Amino acid sequence: MTHLLLPIRMHFMMDKVCKKALKASFTVFLALAACYANAQKQPVLIAHRGGVVDSSYTENGMAALREAATAGYKMVETDMRVTKDGVLVVNHDADLKRYYGLDKKVADLEWQEIRKLKSRLDGSTPLRLEDVLRFCHEQHMGVMLDNKIPGLDTMLFNQVLGLLDQYHLLDTALMIGTDESTGFFTGKIKLSCSRRQLEENMRKPGYNAAHYFLFERPANLSREDIEWASNHRITAVAAINKYHYRQSADMLKDAANDCRRMLDLGVENFQIDSEFEKFLK
Repeated sequence: MTHLLLPIRMHFMMDKVCKKALKASFTVFLALAACYANAQKQPVLIAHRGGVVDSSYTENGMAALREAATAGYKMVETDMRVTKDGVLVVNHDADLKRYYGLDKKVADLEWQEIRKLKSRLDGSTPLRLEDVLRFCHEQHMGVMLDNKIPGLDTMLFNQVLGLLDQYHLLDTALMIGTDESTGFFTGKIKLSCSRRQLEENMRKPGYNAAHYFLFERPANLSREDIEWASNHRITAVAAINKYHYRQSADMLKDAANDCRRMLDLGVENFQIDSEFEKFLK
């Protein structure tokens, strides 16, 4: 009788061994899949100064915006100013000299004067803020606003919020604010903060982590800072900008090292000048 049961026992033993082997293989597969997914995960790039800006494209120009969309940037950072007649425009510098050859401030000119200018670099014309927001909406890109408007003009700032809402960008928009406008924009748009500012805000009534993001250059970000932000559910954005390396003996090398270190620390979001994007791809 025993010899008749032997094949059956061996069948069950082999079945058990196969199940264990399959389970082990599946576990290995999941681990490899997770490693592959992490390796394939790309950081979120925010195009500094209005798109892909280099020796070919004007800052905050339409050509630079289009290039950023083509290159796969997820967001555009743009500089918000206002003309003498109250039109919201985008321009990094206070004046229009660097690209347009006009040594006059944006705030001292009316839009009809500004719109006629052409960049000496690529023929771009100055853009209104609405032009940029419309483009971002059409290209499914987010926006980071650098508010360069002094003072507290609530009517103007409500117009900004209205435009963001009109183009379905308000919920995801980021802002680098000013001291004067912080109170107005808090809770309406996600504002940039240093860790010290965040810790101060945490002690205030009504604090909400969703109202802020940690924004710093790599020199001011440590592993402990990134872990602290993650534990408090605060998005961290590292700024990799040429201005930060203006005294560097080797700008590209220092930027590459900063990018590598930020990635090692787990930073996923970068506001970056296009010259440095290669260090994150």
